[in-house]
Amino acid sequence: MFADRAKIFIRSGKGGDGHCSFRRELYVPNGGPDGGDGGKGGDLIFEVDEGLNTLVNYRHKRKYAAGDGEQGGKRRCHGKDGKDLVLRVPEGTVIKEAVSGKVIADMSGDNRRQIVLKGGKGGLGNQHFATSTMQVPKYAQPGQPARELEVYMELKVIADVGLIGFPNVGKSTLLSRVTNAEPKIANYHFTTLNPNLGVVDLDGAKGFVMADIPGLIEGASEGVGLGHEFLRHVERTKLMIHVVDAAGTEGRDPVDDIYKINAELAAYNPEIAQRPQVIAANKTDLIYEPEVDPVQRLKDEFEPKGIRVFPISGATGKGISELLYYVSSQLDQMDTAPVIFEQEYFPDDELIYEDLPYTVEQIDGMYVVEGPKIEKMLGYTNLDSEKGFAFFQKFLKDSGILEDLETAGIQEGDTVRMYGLQFDYYK
Repeated sequence: MFADRAKIFIRSGKGGDGHCSFRRELYVPNGGPDGGDGGKGGDLIFEVDEGLNTLVNYRHKRKYAAGDGEQGGKRRCHGKDGKDLVLRVPEGTVIKEAVSGKVIADMSGDNRRQIVLKGGKGGLGNQHFATSTMQVPKYAQPGQPARELEVYMELKVIADVGLIGFPNVGKSTLLSRVTNAEPKIANYHFTTLNPNLGVVDLDGAKGFVMADIPGLIEGASEGVGLGHEFLRHVERTKLMIHVVDAAGTEGRDPVDDIYKINAELAAYNPEIAQRPQVIAANKTDLIYEPEVDPVQRLKDEFEPKGIRVFPISGATGKGISELLYYVSSQLDQMDTAPVIFEQEYFPDDELIYEDLPYTVEQIDGMYVVEGPKIEKMLGYTNLDSEKGFAFFQKFLKDSGILEDLETAGIQEGDTVRMYGLQFDYYK
Protein backbone atom coordinates (compact mmCIF):
# COMPACT_ATOMS: atom_id res chain seq x y z
CA MET A 1 0.00 0.00 0.00
CA PHE A 2 1.40 3.40 -1.02
CA ALA A 3 0.90 6.10 1.60
CA ASP A 4 2.41 9.53 1.08
CA ARG A 5 0.71 11.40 3.95
CA ALA A 6 0.26 10.85 7.67
CA LYS A 7 -0.64 12.90 10.72
CA ILE A 8 0.88 11.87 14.06
CA PHE A 9 1.23 13.16 17.61
CA ILE A 10 4.80 13.27 18.96
CA ARG A 11 6.15 13.85 22.45
CA SER A 12 9.66 14.15 23.85
CA GLY A 13 10.58 12.72 27.25
CA LYS A 14 10.07 14.52 30.55
CA GLY A 15 13.16 15.30 32.62
CA GLY A 16 13.45 13.36 35.86
CA ASP A 17 12.98 15.26 39.13
CA GLY A 18 15.94 16.07 41.32
CA HIS A 19 16.04 14.21 44.66
CA CYS A 20 15.91 15.74 48.11
CA SER A 21 17.78 13.68 50.72
CA PHE A 22 20.46 14.02 53.39
CA ARG A 23 23.45 11.87 54.16
CA ARG A 24 22.98 10.07 57.47
CA GLU A 25 25.73 7.64 58.42
CA LEU A 26 27.32 6.61 61.64
CA TYR A 27 30.50 8.58 62.39
CA VAL A 28 29.71 11.11 59.62
CA PRO A 29 28.62 14.26 61.42
CA ASN A 30 26.82 16.94 59.43
CA GLY A 31 26.54 14.74 56.38
CA GLY A 32 24.63 17.38 54.45
CA PRO A 33 22.43 17.17 51.36
CA ASP A 34 23.13 14.36 48.91
CA GLY A 35 20.11 14.32 46.57
CA GLY A 36 21.06 13.33 43.00
CA ASP A 37 20.01 14.96 39.73
CA GLY A 38 17.18 13.65 37.57
CA GLY A 39 17.89 12.10 34.18
CA LYS A 40 17.34 13.96 30.92
CA GLY A 41 14.21 13.15 28.93
CA GLY A 42 14.63 11.42 25.58
CA ASP A 43 14.68 13.38 22.32
CA LEU A 44 12.17 12.80 19.50
CA ILE A 45 14.25 12.32 16.35
CA PHE A 46 13.41 11.83 12.66
CA GLU A 47 15.87 9.86 10.52
CA VAL A 48 15.99 8.90 6.83
CA ASP A 49 15.77 5.16 6.12
CA GLU A 50 16.90 4.27 2.61
CA GLY A 51 14.84 1.07 2.71
CA LEU A 52 11.49 2.87 3.04
CA ASN A 53 9.44 4.38 0.22
CA THR A 54 6.05 5.08 1.88
CA LEU A 55 4.64 6.39 5.16
CA VAL A 56 2.34 3.42 5.61
CA ASN A 57 3.89 2.57 9.02
CA TYR A 58 2.41 5.78 10.42
CA ARG A 59 -1.14 5.10 9.23
CA HIS A 60 -1.98 2.66 12.03
CA LYS A 61 -0.20 4.15 15.04
CA ARG A 62 -0.62 7.84 15.71
CA LYS A 63 1.10 8.55 19.04
CA TYR A 64 4.86 8.39 19.59
CA ALA A 65 6.67 9.31 22.81
CA ALA A 66 10.32 9.25 23.85
CA GLY A 67 11.30 7.89 27.28
CA ASP A 68 11.09 9.99 30.44
CA GLY A 69 14.16 10.62 32.58
CA GLU A 70 14.25 8.86 35.95
CA GLN A 71 14.25 10.68 39.27
CA GLY A 72 17.57 11.27 41.03
CA GLY A 73 18.39 9.13 44.07
CA LYS A 74 20.14 9.26 47.42
CA ARG A 75 23.93 9.49 47.73
CA ARG A 76 24.12 11.77 44.72
CA CYS A 77 22.89 9.05 42.37
CA HIS A 78 22.01 10.46 38.95
CA GLY A 79 18.70 9.33 37.47
CA LYS A 80 18.82 7.34 34.24
CA ASP A 81 18.34 9.37 31.05
CA GLY A 82 15.19 8.70 29.04
CA LYS A 83 15.58 6.74 25.81
CA ASP A 84 15.52 8.73 22.57
CA LEU A 85 12.83 7.75 20.06
CA VAL A 86 13.94 7.63 16.42
CA LEU A 87 11.16 7.72 13.81
CA ARG A 88 12.41 6.42 10.46
CA VAL A 89 10.94 7.93 7.30
CA PRO A 90 11.66 7.64 3.55
CA GLU A 91 13.91 10.22 1.93
CA GLY A 92 11.88 13.17 0.70
CA THR A 93 9.53 13.32 3.71
CA VAL A 94 8.57 16.86 4.71
CA ILE A 95 7.47 17.29 8.33
CA LYS A 96 5.08 20.17 9.03
CA GLU A 97 3.39 21.61 12.10
CA ALA A 98 -0.18 20.36 11.74
CA VAL A 99 -2.04 23.59 12.58
CA SER A 100 0.00 26.19 10.68
CA GLY A 101 1.31 23.90 7.93
CA LYS A 102 4.80 25.40 8.34
CA VAL A 103 7.81 23.21 7.55
CA ILE A 104 9.73 21.84 10.56
CA ALA A 105 12.10 19.56 8.65
CA ASP A 106 12.72 18.33 5.11
CA MET A 107 14.32 14.90 5.33
CA SER A 108 16.24 15.03 2.08
CA GLY A 109 19.61 16.16 0.73
CA ASP A 110 22.18 16.34 3.53
CA ASN A 111 19.55 16.32 6.26
CA ARG A 112 19.50 12.63 7.25
CA ARG A 113 18.74 13.03 10.97
CA GLN A 114 17.06 15.85 12.89
CA ILE A 115 15.98 16.33 16.50
CA VAL A 116 12.48 17.77 16.27
CA LEU A 117 11.58 17.82 19.98
CA LYS A 118 14.25 17.98 22.66
CA GLY A 119 13.76 16.07 25.88
CA GLY A 120 13.33 17.99 29.13
CA LYS A 121 16.41 18.62 31.25
CA GLY A 122 16.63 16.67 34.50
CA GLY A 123 16.06 18.61 37.71
CA LEU A 124 18.94 19.33 40.10
CA GLY A 125 19.11 17.49 43.43
CA ASN A 126 19.20 19.41 46.69
CA GLN A 127 23.00 18.97 46.89
CA HIS A 128 23.29 21.92 44.47
CA PHE A 129 21.36 24.33 46.67
CA ALA A 130 23.51 24.24 49.83
CA THR A 131 25.02 27.62 50.71
CA SER A 132 26.77 29.08 53.75
CA THR A 133 23.48 30.54 54.89
CA MET A 134 21.27 27.56 53.93
CA GLN A 135 23.06 24.34 54.84
CA VAL A 136 19.92 22.19 54.93
CA PRO A 137 18.17 22.82 51.60
CA LYS A 138 14.85 21.02 51.53
CA TYR A 139 14.25 21.80 47.90
CA ALA A 140 15.10 19.84 44.75
CA GLN A 141 14.40 21.08 41.23
CA PRO A 142 11.67 19.32 39.26
CA GLY A 143 12.51 17.98 35.81
CA GLN A 144 11.54 19.96 32.74
CA PRO A 145 8.20 18.89 31.25
CA ALA A 146 7.86 16.93 28.01
CA ARG A 147 7.16 18.77 24.77
CA GLU A 148 4.27 17.80 22.53
CA LEU A 149 3.40 18.51 18.93
CA GLU A 150 1.04 17.28 16.25
CA VAL A 151 2.83 16.99 12.92
CA TYR A 152 1.74 16.33 9.36
CA MET A 153 4.10 14.34 7.15
CA GLU A 154 4.15 14.47 3.35
CA LEU A 155 6.32 12.38 1.08
CA LYS A 156 7.41 14.38 -1.96
CA VAL A 157 9.30 12.13 -4.36
CA ILE A 158 12.81 13.16 -5.34
CA ALA A 159 13.03 13.18 -9.14
CA ASP A 160 14.74 15.44 -11.66
CA VAL A 161 12.01 15.09 -14.27
CA GLY A 162 8.26 14.63 -13.86
CA LEU A 163 5.93 13.14 -16.47
CA ILE A 164 2.65 15.05 -16.45
CA GLY A 165 -0.45 14.92 -18.60
CA PHE A 166 -4.00 13.60 -18.84
CA PRO A 167 -4.74 9.96 -17.98
CA ASN A 168 -4.06 7.38 -20.69
CA VAL A 169 -1.69 9.50 -22.78
CA GLY A 170 1.21 7.02 -22.44
CA LYS A 171 3.26 8.31 -19.48
CA SER A 172 3.68 4.86 -17.92
CA THR A 173 4.57 3.32 -21.29
CA LEU A 174 7.26 5.95 -21.79
CA LEU A 175 8.66 5.38 -18.28
CA SER A 176 8.75 1.59 -18.75
CA ARG A 177 10.58 1.95 -22.07
CA VAL A 178 13.35 4.28 -20.87
CA THR A 179 13.91 3.03 -17.29
CA ASN A 180 13.87 -0.22 -15.33
CA ALA A 181 10.57 0.75 -13.69
CA GLU A 182 7.65 -1.63 -14.17
CA PRO A 183 4.47 0.46 -13.85
CA LYS A 184 1.06 -1.06 -14.39
CA ILE A 185 -0.05 -0.34 -17.96
CA ALA A 186 -3.57 -0.69 -19.29
CA ASN A 187 -5.90 1.11 -21.67
CA TYR A 188 -8.11 2.84 -19.12
CA HIS A 189 -8.01 6.00 -17.06
CA PHE A 190 -6.13 6.08 -13.74
CA THR A 191 -4.16 2.90 -14.37
CA THR A 192 -1.37 4.65 -12.42
CA LEU A 193 -2.50 5.04 -8.82
CA ASN A 194 0.93 5.78 -7.29
CA PRO A 195 3.94 7.80 -8.46
CA ASN A 196 6.50 5.55 -10.15
CA LEU A 197 10.22 6.36 -10.29
CA GLY A 198 12.88 5.13 -12.68
CA VAL A 199 16.49 5.99 -13.54
CA VAL A 200 17.25 6.99 -17.14
CA ASP A 201 20.75 5.93 -18.28
CA LEU A 202 22.15 7.53 -21.44
CA ASP A 203 25.33 6.71 -23.39
CA GLY A 204 27.68 9.68 -23.34
CA ALA A 205 25.33 11.87 -21.29
CA LYS A 206 24.34 12.30 -17.68
CA GLY A 207 21.42 10.17 -16.53
CA PHE A 208 18.52 11.40 -14.40
CA VAL A 209 15.60 10.24 -12.26
CA MET A 210 12.16 10.35 -13.86
CA ALA A 211 8.80 10.16 -12.06
CA ASP A 212 5.48 9.19 -13.61
CA ILE A 213 2.83 11.29 -11.84
CA PRO A 214 -0.74 9.87 -11.89
CA GLY A 215 -2.88 11.51 -14.56
CA LEU A 216 -4.34 14.95 -13.97
CA ILE A 217 -7.72 16.09 -15.19
CA GLU A 218 -9.44 19.45 -15.29
CA GLY A 219 -10.27 20.49 -11.73
CA ALA A 220 -7.43 18.40 -10.25
CA SER A 221 -6.13 21.29 -8.13
CA GLU A 222 -9.56 21.46 -6.48
CA GLY A 223 -9.63 17.74 -5.71
CA VAL A 224 -11.21 16.26 -8.82
CA GLY A 225 -9.91 12.87 -9.98
CA LEU A 226 -6.84 11.15 -8.55
CA GLY A 227 -4.08 13.41 -9.82
CA HIS A 228 -4.67 16.08 -7.16
CA GLU A 229 -3.52 13.57 -4.54
CA PHE A 230 -0.08 13.56 -6.15
CA LEU A 231 0.48 17.12 -7.31
CA ARG A 232 2.87 17.50 -4.35
CA HIS A 233 5.26 15.07 -6.05
CA VAL A 234 5.87 17.56 -8.87
CA GLU A 235 7.24 20.10 -6.35
CA ARG A 236 10.79 18.74 -6.34
CA THR A 237 11.12 18.22 -10.11
CA LYS A 238 13.34 20.63 -12.04
CA LEU A 239 11.82 19.97 -15.45
CA MET A 240 8.55 18.45 -16.67
CA ILE A 241 7.87 16.36 -19.74
CA HIS A 242 4.31 17.13 -20.77
CA VAL A 243 3.00 14.00 -22.50
CA VAL A 244 0.04 14.45 -24.83
CA ASP A 245 -1.90 12.14 -27.12
CA ALA A 246 -0.99 13.75 -30.45
CA ALA A 247 -3.25 11.32 -32.33
CA GLY A 248 -6.29 12.37 -30.29
CA THR A 249 -7.35 8.75 -29.87
CA GLU A 250 -9.88 9.72 -27.18
CA GLY A 251 -11.28 12.68 -29.09
CA ARG A 252 -9.41 15.35 -27.10
CA ASP A 253 -7.47 18.26 -28.60
CA PRO A 254 -3.74 17.97 -27.62
CA VAL A 255 -3.20 21.76 -27.64
CA ASP A 256 -6.20 22.27 -25.39
CA ASP A 257 -4.98 19.45 -23.10
CA ILE A 258 -1.66 21.22 -22.48
CA TYR A 259 -3.34 24.50 -21.57
CA LYS A 260 -5.72 22.75 -19.20
CA ILE A 261 -2.98 20.82 -17.36
CA ASN A 262 -0.82 23.95 -17.05
CA ALA A 263 -3.81 25.78 -15.60
CA GLU A 264 -4.12 23.08 -12.92
CA LEU A 265 -0.41 23.38 -12.10
CA ALA A 266 -0.73 27.16 -11.80
CA ALA A 267 -3.78 26.82 -9.55
CA TYR A 268 -1.88 24.41 -7.29
CA ASN A 269 1.39 26.35 -7.18
CA PRO A 270 2.21 29.18 -9.63
CA GLU A 271 5.96 28.71 -9.15
CA ILE A 272 5.76 25.10 -10.40
CA ALA A 273 3.88 26.20 -13.53
CA GLN A 274 6.83 28.46 -14.42
CA ARG A 275 9.38 25.62 -14.42
CA PRO A 276 10.82 24.41 -17.76
CA GLN A 277 8.68 22.06 -19.83
CA VAL A 278 9.19 19.85 -22.85
CA ILE A 279 6.27 18.47 -24.84
CA ALA A 280 6.31 14.79 -25.82
CA ALA A 281 3.77 14.41 -28.62
CA ASN A 282 3.04 10.71 -28.09
CA LYS A 283 1.19 8.08 -30.13
CA THR A 284 2.46 9.42 -33.45
CA ASP A 285 2.25 5.84 -34.77
CA LEU A 286 -1.54 6.19 -34.64
CA ILE A 287 -1.74 9.35 -36.79
CA TYR A 288 -3.22 8.52 -40.20
CA GLU A 289 -3.23 11.21 -42.95
CA PRO A 290 -4.85 14.02 -40.97
CA GLU A 291 -6.06 17.23 -42.61
CA VAL A 292 -3.83 19.18 -40.24
CA ASP A 293 -0.62 17.63 -38.85
CA PRO A 294 -1.18 17.66 -35.04
CA VAL A 295 2.57 17.63 -34.29
CA GLN A 296 3.19 20.66 -36.49
CA ARG A 297 0.22 22.38 -34.87
CA LEU A 298 1.79 21.76 -31.42
CA LYS A 299 5.13 23.14 -32.63
CA ASP A 300 3.51 26.25 -34.11
CA GLU A 301 1.64 26.87 -30.84
CA PHE A 302 4.37 26.22 -28.23
CA GLU A 303 7.85 26.45 -29.76
CA PRO A 304 7.58 30.26 -30.21
CA LYS A 305 7.06 30.30 -26.42
CA GLY A 306 10.33 28.43 -25.87
CA ILE A 307 8.76 24.98 -25.27
CA ARG A 308 10.30 22.31 -27.51
CA VAL A 309 8.00 19.66 -29.03
CA PHE A 310 9.28 16.13 -29.74
CA PRO A 311 7.14 13.66 -31.73
CA ILE A 312 7.51 10.23 -30.12
CA SER A 313 5.90 6.82 -29.95
CA GLY A 314 5.98 5.01 -26.63
CA ALA A 315 4.87 1.83 -28.40
CA THR A 316 7.61 1.75 -31.07
CA GLY A 317 10.31 3.85 -29.38
CA LYS A 318 10.49 6.35 -32.25
CA GLY A 319 11.84 9.79 -31.24
CA ILE A 320 12.39 8.92 -27.58
CA SER A 321 16.20 9.07 -27.75
CA GLU A 322 16.17 12.65 -29.08
CA LEU A 323 13.76 13.67 -26.31
CA LEU A 324 15.90 12.16 -23.52
CA TYR A 325 19.19 13.65 -24.75
CA TYR A 326 17.56 17.08 -24.98
CA VAL A 327 16.20 16.74 -21.43
CA SER A 328 19.65 15.69 -20.18
CA SER A 329 21.25 18.73 -21.84
CA GLN A 330 18.68 21.03 -20.21
CA LEU A 331 19.30 19.52 -16.77
CA ASP A 332 23.05 20.09 -17.21
CA GLN A 333 22.36 23.82 -17.43
CA MET A 334 20.30 23.88 -14.24
CA ASP A 335 21.31 24.07 -10.60
CA THR A 336 22.33 20.59 -9.46
CA ALA A 337 21.28 21.20 -5.85
CA PRO A 338 18.11 19.28 -4.92
CA VAL A 339 14.91 21.18 -4.19
CA ILE A 340 14.84 21.51 -0.38
CA PHE A 341 12.01 23.08 1.63
CA GLU A 342 13.42 25.53 4.17
CA GLN A 343 12.47 25.29 7.84
CA GLU A 344 9.65 27.72 8.72
CA TYR A 345 8.56 26.47 12.13
CA PHE A 346 11.00 26.28 15.05
CA PRO A 347 9.65 24.38 18.08
CA ASP A 348 12.15 26.18 20.36
CA ASP A 349 10.53 29.53 19.50
CA GLU A 350 7.47 28.48 21.50
CA LEU A 351 9.59 29.03 24.61
CA ILE A 352 9.85 32.71 23.69
CA TYR A 353 6.16 33.34 23.18
CA GLU A 354 4.77 31.00 25.83
CA ASP A 355 2.99 33.10 28.44
CA LEU A 356 4.88 32.09 31.60
CA PRO A 357 5.83 34.44 34.46
CA TYR A 358 9.32 35.63 35.41
CA THR A 359 10.78 38.24 37.79
CA VAL A 360 13.67 40.70 37.49
CA GLU A 361 15.22 41.78 40.81
CA GLN A 362 18.44 43.42 42.04
CA ILE A 363 19.97 41.32 44.83
CA ASP A 364 23.44 41.74 46.37
CA GLY A 365 24.69 43.89 43.50
CA MET A 366 23.56 41.58 40.70
CA TYR A 367 20.41 41.33 38.62
CA VAL A 368 18.52 38.10 39.24
CA VAL A 369 16.04 36.82 36.63
CA GLU A 370 13.95 33.83 37.72
CA GLY A 371 10.60 32.19 37.13
CA PRO A 372 9.02 29.33 35.14
CA LYS A 373 9.76 31.05 31.80
CA ILE A 374 13.51 31.13 32.52
CA GLU A 375 13.58 27.67 34.07
CA LYS A 376 11.87 26.12 31.05
CA MET A 377 14.14 27.88 28.55
CA LEU A 378 17.32 26.79 30.34
CA GLY A 379 15.99 23.24 30.49
CA TYR A 380 15.80 22.95 26.69
CA THR A 381 18.71 25.11 25.53
CA ASN A 382 22.32 23.99 25.19
CA LEU A 383 24.25 27.23 25.71
CA ASP A 384 27.55 25.52 24.89
CA SER A 385 26.58 25.28 21.21
CA GLU A 386 26.68 28.24 18.84
CA LYS A 387 23.08 27.63 17.78
CA GLY A 388 21.92 27.34 21.40
CA PHE A 389 23.65 30.57 22.41
CA ALA A 390 22.14 32.42 19.43
CA PHE A 391 18.70 31.20 20.51
CA PHE A 392 19.43 32.37 24.09
CA GLN A 393 20.18 35.90 22.83
CA LYS A 394 17.02 35.91 20.71
CA PHE A 395 15.05 34.67 23.74
CA LEU A 396 16.26 37.54 25.96
CA LYS A 397 15.41 40.13 23.32
CA ASP A 398 12.08 38.82 21.97
CA SER A 399 10.62 37.89 25.37
CA GLY A 400 11.18 41.41 26.74
CA ILE A 401 13.68 40.37 29.42
CA LEU A 402 16.42 42.72 28.12
CA GLU A 403 13.97 45.60 28.15
CA ASP A 404 12.98 44.78 31.74
CA LEU A 405 16.64 44.64 32.81
CA GLU A 406 17.25 48.09 31.28
CA THR A 407 14.15 49.42 33.00
CA ALA A 408 15.55 48.08 36.30
CA GLY A 409 18.70 50.18 35.70
CA ILE A 410 21.25 47.63 34.49
CA GLN A 411 24.54 49.07 33.18
CA GLU A 412 27.26 47.59 30.97
CA GLY A 413 29.45 45.19 32.93
CA ASP A 414 26.76 44.39 35.54
CA THR A 415 26.23 40.72 36.38
CA VAL A 416 23.00 38.86 35.53
CA ARG A 417 22.13 35.57 37.24
CA MET A 418 19.55 33.07 35.99
CA TYR A 419 19.57 30.10 38.36
CA GLY A 420 22.92 28.37 37.72
CA LEU A 421 23.85 30.71 34.83
CA GLN A 422 25.80 33.96 35.33
CA PHE A 423 26.96 36.42 32.67
CA ASP A 424 28.02 40.07 32.32
CA TYR A 425 25.64 42.42 30.52
CA TYR A 426 26.94 44.21 27.42
CA LYS A 427 24.80 45.87 24.76
